[in-house]
Amino acid sequence: MTDAAALPHEPLITTVTLAEVSVGPILAMTDDERARRQAHLQEAEADFDPLPFDVDAARAFARVASSLRTAGRKPTARSFEALVAATALAHQLPVYTCNAGDFEGIDGLEVVPVGLPDS
Repeated sequence: MTDAAALPHEPLITTVTLAEVSVGPILAMTDDERARRQAHLQEAEADFDPLPFDVDAARAFARVASSLRTAGRKPTARSFEALVAATALAHQLPVYTCNAGDFEGIDGLEVVPVGLPDS
């Protein structure tokens, strides 16, 4: 688990992250898993006012796509992450993630790896 002091004072998510989490209940294989994922989604919706994917993020996405291509990665392979990165760049914010490798090769993006929370 990451030291809580290393996490941002004000946690944020993006509308893209919310969209990604929204898919979870639909893809669940069991009713129990679907219920758990739905609860997770509802908590996120209640707890956050997500950063939008707006015009500035759309413009930043071009930089993200270019960086990924230069790094030999396809931006479509991890499209949610590329859109999250663009949103972070547009707002000049770092990305805190348990999957830092998903953001490798994106110029100018500060990625802060965090551990998974204890279950």
